[in-house]
Amino acid sequence: MAQLALIIRHQTQPGRRDDVQKVWEAHMAPAVDGNPGHVAYFYCFDNADPDAISAFQVYDSAESSQRFLETDAYAAYLREVEPLLSGPPQVTSLTPQWVKQG
Repeated sequence: MAQLALIIRHQTQPGRRDDVQKVWEAHMAPAVDGNPGHVAYFYCFDNADPDAISAFQVYDSAESSQRFLETDAYAAYLREVEPLLSGPPQVTSLTPQWVKQG
């Protein structure tokens, strides 16, 4: 199966980026850490925009990505984080063609 990479960009409500990070750390960090379908995950603050967050993640397959979106942890995260965001995320879906292994 082909891996699936995602770049997800969130725009937070003004001044709420740290609050969004706290919600992410409470729900997503443990869920991602315990998810064997995640090959890599980077949670990043945008250096040029104090209200932007980007996540780069790689799944072992598109099916693993869909299964993760159906978890209780993801649902809890969405409920808590959506009021802190200015709108839905911008999602870019990619198929890795070459990967440097660490």
